[in-house]
Amino acid sequence: MQLSSLPKSAATLVQKLRPRDGRLLVLLLAGILSAALNFAFSDALKTLEERLGVLGWTLTTDDTIEQRITLVTIDEKSLAEVGPWPWPRQELARLVNAIDEAGAQLQIHDVFLAEPKDGDAELVAALQSSRGAVLAQVPILQSEQTARVGAMSHAVSGVSCSAQVSAASSGISLPSTQNYIASHAGLSGISKGHITPIVASDGSIRQFPALICVDGMPYPALAISALLEATNSVDWNASIRADTSFFGPAFRLQLDAYPGLNIPLDRQGNIRISYKEAPDNFRAVSASDVMSGNIEPGLFENTWVLVGATALSMGDIVPTPYSGATPGVELQARILGSLLDAQMPYTPRSANWLLGFISLCIAMVLLKLAAAPGRVSAYGLPIAGVVFPLLVLTLHIQLLSSSEVWMGWLFPALYSLLAASLLLLLEQSRVRVERSRVYSNLSSYLPLDVAKEIAYTLPSSAINAKRCDVTLLSADLRNFAAFSEARPPEESAAVLHFFFVRATEIVEQHGGRVHEFKGDSVLAVWDGHHREAALQALRAAQCMQQAIDQDMLMPQSVSHLEPLALGIGIEQGPVLIGSIGPAHRRSHSLLGDTVTITLRVQELTEELAQPILIGECAARQLSDLKLISQGSYLLSGLRIPHTLFAPAISESMPVKNKSARRMPPRLKVVAGNGD
Repeated sequence: MQLSSLPKSAATLVQKLRPRDGRLLVLLLAGILSAALNFAFSDALKTLEERLGVLGWTLTTDDTIEQRITLVTIDEKSLAEVGPWPWPRQELARLVNAIDEAGAQLQIHDVFLAEPKDGDAELVAALQSSRGAVLAQVPILQSEQTARVGAMSHAVSGVSCSAQVSAASSGISLPSTQNYIASHAGLSGISKGHITPIVASDGSIRQFPALICVDGMPYPALAISALLEATNSVDWNASIRADTSFFGPAFRLQLDAYPGLNIPLDRQGNIRISYKEAPDNFRAVSASDVMSGNIEPGLFENTWVLVGATALSMGDIVPTPYSGATPGVELQARILGSLLDAQMPYTPRSANWLLGFISLCIAMVLLKLAAAPGRVSAYGLPIAGVVFPLLVLTLHIQLLSSSEVWMGWLFPALYSLLAASLLLLLEQSRVRVERSRVYSNLSSYLPLDVAKEIAYTLPSSAINAKRCDVTLLSADLRNFAAFSEARPPEESAAVLHFFFVRATEIVEQHGGRVHEFKGDSVLAVWDGHHREAALQALRAAQCMQQAIDQDMLMPQSVSHLEPLALGIGIEQGPVLIGSIGPAHRRSHSLLGDTVTITLRVQELTEELAQPILIGECAARQLSDLKLISQGSYLLSGLRIPHTLFAPAISESMPVKNKSARRMPPRLKVVAGNGD
């Protein structure tokens, strides 16, 4: 985004403010834009935040083999040997018995059996005779599908599903639905847990509801049900409490049967899935090998066994940071492992405040950088725009890898990028405005081409001048020194200002340019020493005489002073034009005999009583005009005489009739006694 894309009035306002106020306004604008972008593109930005945020896990992966949990997979090999899914109940009973005989403490089946079939009694007997077993059920969320299949069972007590009661007591909002797919009622005696994840907009699964309300009853997740089943507790009682610590999660789920375990929840009652464990950490055995006894002795001894599908044909595949096709049973293993370690990742309830504080710190640093002089600001702001997002992301990665704290990073990163970019554009715009102002001021003191050359070149102590042919005009206010002596300085300055302004207008109207104002005189230049340049200089001189005589010279002269008059000299020839002097104090100069001759010709206008005198070089270019020779004169300071010319009356511009001026009254003060 560029500053020029802002409304013109806003950009103008920023430029008119004091630099610090303008920078503060830009920082505030960056915050508003960051919030607006987060709102408008929430899904895309959330996906970006999540995919880069998990680097805290994937860059520091724990490669320790998980010894407490073993996966029994219904893979392609099992389907080929046992048959397509769903398997007969007798085969499932055989799998349950094989796992129990291998020494597993608990069986967690990531499958559900919605329809009653032959062999259910044998399967139920196998599950009940095992050391412990849990089946899955699926409340339907994030879908318009209407289904009520099977029978939901094994809800927890102590947690209300009433939105009003829940919000009033803790402020949490548990997901709720009336649709589900569960095992049939014949399996209601077996513990259950739901396997319904929260699917993000990009299809990934990052969060899992701890409890889902179905018909007003809260049903726990499969991993939580496994914990409760392992305690052999008859009463599944739980409670949700708001965490009051600044760095704690929004809420904590506590199980009466599992004291000391506090499961962190967000405001929607979700658990964040940890991806710290590498996928290869989870030991997996094909279900067909378990049923045939082809497993390593003691593999299941004192472990919890997760049974689930990994075959692509069964469709239980989800994308994760490690793979685009990860079996859902692996997610259950990750949740269960985090619960057993009592290290569940969570977002602090104060995360927004912390991110806002980080953004404020970034704003303060950017404000200092923007106010820094010279290259610190020019290079510091773009570097900060890249470094700060990386630093915020690094902080998030460090907190996640060391403390399982998901802080988030996108808002301060986006804010720092926008703020640095806008501040850089503001400073560049301000510099361009200031440079333009300096250039405008410089060009008001020097000719435009000279000002441009000076503005874009570095100062040097060397002579930087070139020879060229020009036509010069020197115009001088006669008697101005005496006028200044007799009048206040403000009045003298006003007269001189008017003269300079009108003279400059006339010179520029006739294609020339003012080289310098010196004292009460003007030196103007026309490029070239051809007839057109000489003619333009003469026309400018005549217009100048007319304008000054009509508009500036007073009808009455100041008492005891000769009236102001204008003398103009014109000549052509070669000059040396350029900059001289030390690098810290340069002077733009016009040098050569032509300059001296023009100035001396102008000085003779008073002695010869001619308002305009033309040197012989310029006069040669004006041979077709009526010029009157004034004779040959040895100009002051020169050794060669020069013939001077004055334009004939017919060649002069019409001027105001001086005889029509009101002459000052001839009054004479006579000394007397007042009679």
